[in-house]
Amino acid sequence: MVNITHKSTTLRIAVAGAVVRVSQPSTITAILERSVPKGDVLECSRVAGLFACKKTHEMIPDCHPLPIEYTSITHDIKDLEIHIRVEVHTVYKTGVEVEAMHGASVVALTLYDMLKPIDPDIEIVQIRLQEKRGGKSDVKYAYPASLRTAVVTCSDTLSAGIGADLSGDVVQAQLERHGLSSIRRVLVSDQEERIRSAVQELIQDGYLLVVLTGGTGLSGRDVTPEAISPLIDRLVPGIMEAARGYGQARTPYAMLSRGIAGFSGNTLLVALPGSPRGAEESMQAIFPYVLHVFRVKEGVRHE
Repeated sequence: MVNITHKSTTLRIAVAGAVVRVSQPSTITAILERSVPKGDVLECSRVAGLFACKKTHEMIPDCHPLPIEYTSITHDIKDLEIHIRVEVHTVYKTGVEVEAMHGASVVALTLYDMLKPIDPDIEIVQIRLQEKRGGKSDVKYAYPASLRTAVVTCSDTLSAGIGADLSGDVVQAQLERHGLSSIRRVLVSDQEERIRSAVQELIQDGYLLVVLTGGTGLSGRDVTPEAISPLIDRLVPGIMEAARGYGQARTPYAMLSRGIAGFSGNTLLVALPGSPRGAEESMQAIFPYVLHVFRVKEGVRHE
């Protein structure tokens, strides 16, 4: 199965439909009068569909087991057609479109099985996904690829030319994955004044997003929060709350991060952990969702 451990849990909704067409009005009459020999066609097919939605992962090899938290199955008879609608909800890391389509398929097959003795020409004419919501499909990309972005790595070792900036590489890769291409890289030592000066220069140069990595731990050299706090005039605490919550589900040490986020004028500053894994998990937790701030922040315009 596809690895979904990096994904965030969100509300996911899918609606699927199917159409079963009978060949004669008498079949519809038998359905409505509940006189089909095999039983109540609509209710039996509804129950079958409920089971099908919940058991999708047992039938489709790459589907993940997930909590089905709501299912609605309805039938709408239009002339000689039975229109099936299946709606499925979950709060999870992956969507439920296959679950909805599997449910619609089984509802249709159950109708076919129960009605074929009285209508040999019955047919299933359509099964399709009608709607899906949740996850990346709901993200409103309200920023241009040219959004001026900087990645600042805070490290005494790296600024001295020793080693590779793996965390900076991880952050840049995640930004590029979400369509941002105008990215500047900066290396600075773990000194409060130097970090603050580097960030101030970026703000003055018109960078609207500055992501810092490193210096958010508890050692004496970890001073990134102290360096940028005086520059922030509007905290956005939920950003790093989300990152720490995401990380805590993966390692108990995520709670020790002192990362912060907020606006300095129109520039969003985000301070992430310095380890490659910590930086990557934090980016996965907050991007691309955090970019929504450039849609709602009053006074920020992208032409």
